Amino acid sequence: MRYNAKELASLARRPSSCFDKEGNLKICRVFGDGKCIEPKERWCRLKGNLFFLMKNKNESSEALEVVILERCCIVQFRNKADVSIVLKFQSGEPDIYLEAASRVDCESWAVALGEANSEGLRNKIQQLQRLIMEIKEETTADEAQQFLPLVQADHLAESKLTSLKRTASEPKLEFSLACKDLVAPTRDRKLNTFVQIAVVHPGEQTSARYSSTEIVEGTRDPLFLTGVTFPRDYPIYEETKIKLTVYDVKDKSQDTRSFLGCATFKVGELVKSKEQQLTLSLRSSDGGKTVGTIDVSLVKMGQTEDGESDHNAADVQGQKCALVYECTSPENNSCKDNLPLLNAVLKNPICKLYRFPSSDNKWMCVREQMSESTLSFHIPKELINLHIKEDMRRNQDLKELGELSPHWDNMHKTVIAHCDQMLTLYQDMLAELEKYTGSSFKSSCSKGEKTLEFVPVNLHLQRMYVHSPRLKDVLYDVITVGAPAAHFQGFKNGGLQKLLNKFESERRNTGYQCIYYSPENTAKAKEVLSNINHLQPLISSHTDLLLNSARQHLPDSLKNSLKTLSETTELFVHAFKDQLIRNALLALYMARPGCVLKNPTVPRISVEDSGDQPNQEHPHEIKRQDSIPHHSEYDEEEWDRVWTNVGKSLNCIIAMVDRLLEKENIPSVAKENESDPLPAECVASPLSGDWYEQLYPLTVTLKDCIGEVVTRARQSMSFVLLQELACSLPQCLMLTLRRDIVFSQALAGLVCGFIIKLHSSLHDQGFLQQLHTVGLIVQYEGLLSTYSEEIGMLEDMAVGISDLQKVIFKITEAKSNDLLPVVTGRRGHYVIEIKLPEKMFELLPQEIKEGKPLHVHPVLFNVGINEQQTLAERFGDTSLQESINQENVELLKEYYKLFTEKMPPDCLPHFQEQNDLKGLLENLHQNIQAKKRKNVEIMWLAAMICRKLNGIRFTCCKSAKDRTSMSVTLEQCSILRDEHQLHKDFFIRALDCMRREGCRIENVLKNVKCRKYAFNMIQLMAFPKYYRPPEGTYGKADT
Repeated sequence: MRYNAKELASLARRPSSCFDKEGNLKICRVFGDGKCIEPKERWCRLKGNLFFLMKNKNESSEALEVVILERCCIVQFRNKADVSIVLKFQSGEPDIYLEAASRVDCESWAVALGEANSEGLRNKIQQLQRLIMEIKEETTADEAQQFLPLVQADHLAESKLTSLKRTASEPKLEFSLACKDLVAPTRDRKLNTFVQIAVVHPGEQTSARYSSTEIVEGTRDPLFLTGVTFPRDYPIYEETKIKLTVYDVKDKSQDTRSFLGCATFKVGELVKSKEQQLTLSLRSSDGGKTVGTIDVSLVKMGQTEDGESDHNAADVQGQKCALVYECTSPENNSCKDNLPLLNAVLKNPICKLYRFPSSDNKWMCVREQMSESTLSFHIPKELINLHIKEDMRRNQDLKELGELSPHWDNMHKTVIAHCDQMLTLYQDMLAELEKYTGSSFKSSCSKGEKTLEFVPVNLHLQRMYVHSPRLKDVLYDVITVGAPAAHFQGFKNGGLQKLLNKFESERRNTGYQCIYYSPENTAKAKEVLSNINHLQPLISSHTDLLLNSARQHLPDSLKNSLKTLSETTELFVHAFKDQLIRNALLALYMARPGCVLKNPTVPRISVEDSGDQPNQEHPHEIKRQDSIPHHSEYDEEEWDRVWTNVGKSLNCIIAMVDRLLEKENIPSVAKENESDPLPAECVASPLSGDWYEQLYPLTVTLKDCIGEVVTRARQSMSFVLLQELACSLPQCLMLTLRRDIVFSQALAGLVCGFIIKLHSSLHDQGFLQQLHTVGLIVQYEGLLSTYSEEIGMLEDMAVGISDLQKVIFKITEAKSNDLLPVVTGRRGHYVIEIKLPEKMFELLPQEIKEGKPLHVHPVLFNVGINEQQTLAERFGDTSLQESINQENVELLKEYYKLFTEKMPPDCLPHFQEQNDLKGLLENLHQNIQAKKRKNVEIMWLAAMICRKLNGIRFTCCKSAKDRTSMSVTLEQCSILRDEHQLHKDFFIRALDCMRREGCRIENVLKNVKCRKYAFNMIQLMAFPKYYRPPEGTYGKADT
């Protein structure tokens, strides 16, 4: 660094008022080898980032040296008795120890030195800016009207600005840019230019950077493919100024640029211009020299410009830099009615605009949009609340098991203690989520946070809307989300797939500690308990309705109530016709303290296959102890008598209703259904005139019988769950937690994707028929490697996505303004209620309106593309990826078979012939069987099949940030090439546009506060060619 010694010496001698701080300090330097210079007291003076050290402690002494306080940190010791500060330099210079006279003086110096460098100054500026913004936000609404006065607002009612709002879902303003006759700094230099767009709001002097175009290389007349779009909620008015600054880029990798020129215009000037185009002169920094012109053209995708709209894309000189298109987008249909649903689900949209040439030299207009989803936090909270209720019921059932023998009682107490502890954990999780007030998405930096475990990582809707002159306007949606995985718990021992297999293997070999029940039997026990919780209150409610009809003497109502009660009771009786309950009752009886086995060497009962286990095998081994008189010999036929009593009680009620109706000369229920014989004991009693008095004791008997069945069944099934929990505490509960976490992340993305797909296809009758007839395919594209920790992530992801098969959707009409979905059910059986506004609900087929369950068919295809996958392919194992792809291609084939059997061939808008889909499936199968390294064609084919089958598309990597960005931008450009005839010479340029200035680089910025993809040059050498970002967009960044 160059400096003038005389000027520095002169500065050091100035009066005290010229310095920020001064005083005596003891100075000591410590070198890297531990040697230090003896401390000496000196007079010290601070001016800006210059720290002057005088020769001695006198104020009048001359300056000995000056320290520049840049690239250094201030370390203050926390010990109250310590009065020292350390200056540590990044350059490796020796540390400087400063010792003050007192603790107060030490703290004062620490603050002054800490704020002395440019970083401290920058923080001060930012703080002042925040204060200014807070002051502005506190102004009244009347004062805020200075941006758009009332008189002016009335004047603008008929202006172009008002019409820019168009429909509620459209952006407020869109325009494109092109430069002409740019002047290069040197005659022989070829310009590489881009335009930076900044906004100056009314009443403000400073500009705020808004966006940039792509870099156009080697021309003085650049036509930029990236336009500018302001979303519907952006505060832009006629008085708003737009500043356009043109830069010449010298080195893209280092972002080295030089200023060429700038121009400014008001929004009102653009929207009121006759041709809706402005040609502005670019001025040099001093405002005098003209360095070229820039054309600004308004883009309105919802209206048609007068005159020719199809300009020749090859004629760069003669064509207008952006065209005005006619739009028939499905998102504009009834958008006013649909907008509340979108607003409930989507948030903080980021929009980008492009125009690309087609192969026939026509222009297509492309709008890219990325939105967060409120469901990132809503669905996890719904699920955790559901788990808490389910676990509270389970814990209560376990506590009501009754008296058990010492061995079982100790196990029982241990299980309950662990279950209560886990319940508290879920309650704490929910409380933390309820307190969360941050952004509506979880950033990639937060994926390991314990309090946000249930929240999906970086969930966004990635939407591309394409308008081309001769093709129908189309929307393409992809949900991008981090792979559903338990990041906080880690992957040291693998993921869910490996852990579940290990857990099941260990349960089979638990010895004599507990009884082994297969996963199918455990699931059946949970289903029985769920039926109890659902059907018992339902039967009680129907009996009350029956009695109410009897009290009011209403024959028709009585018959209807009896019919409903009969149907519900039959479901109840059918639910308990299971061998598992018999076996569990026997096992529970043997666990009571009053029972012992004759042969104590065989205490373990294996009911892995309950259907093959005869219930007569064990009764002769059970012995009653006289010391406990309240126990009797186990009677296995008693269970049959208990639950058949329910049917007999119902028959008695039916017989009584028939007699009451016959007495009134009304056709009885028995005559309407003569196939049901009525027991003689139910018709022997004499009748009185009061229907209620006749039916009341019979309904009490029915409730008592049902209560006895419920008590026995609940205890026996709780005993089965006790075995599952006791076999491997606490692993069982921790595995359930991990599975809940992964499923929560997967479900949040699925519900978001389902709602968006339903919204965009509400006018497609073929889609709606497909939805309620065969369900929807949900295709997940995974980019995880099969190496190191990502193996565990992939195992988690595979199980989480497979569990989505257990989810069904139901669509209901919203009764309020709350349109957020509701989650009901239990683990393994979830129902998602989607609420639609009245006008949207009217568009649905009758089957969906009546509540028909809507199913989804999730499939996962994974292909690792990074350098870790290279290691896995050469030195590791890729069998997990291969098995996942093979299993899911079979699931996809099954869905296609179901689709062709039940759906008419004309319901698919994208394909004219069914053979096309069949050929794609066969091609996908062959690519999977080929086991080719980094065969990304698998993902391309799977995505294409999904789109052709009206499916929901997902793209996932570890954080949905870097690899996902490469994949979705490639998919978008491939769609433009294959479906919309993007000119082949512009494919790479379009790809670079989307990656450099599109929504995905904004996603990176949102996640890590840096506009750089987290790749380095060595990593990218291992990436497939089309998955590499453009130069200057990648580098060191936290992920």
